[in-house]
Amino acid sequence: MKESLRKVFSPILNTFESGDDNYAYRPSHRKILIVVGTLFLVLATGAMAATLVAELYGGLIPVAVFLAVGLVCEVVGLLGSDKAVARMWKSK
Repeated sequence: MKESLRKVFSPILNTFESGDDNYAYRPSHRKILIVVGTLFLVLATGAMAATLVAELYGGLIPVAVFLAVGLVCEVVGLLGSDKAVARMWKSK
């Protein structure tokens, strides 16, 4: 299942897994990345609820941004290699 999801999200993962540079990876980086991704998804959900209640559809722009950032963090945190996680942190 993980390999099929990696194929689906390969455009995102290839961006962070490309290159031959050195990287410094710590397991805590992956955990923090997953937590930050979850927080962005919760923020996107709250912004979507507020946008719909207020009927001000200009609020969909922040929803799209928070959702995109949250999804990228979750995909890299859950499916990405150690190198991809280190590149998200810009660790060398």
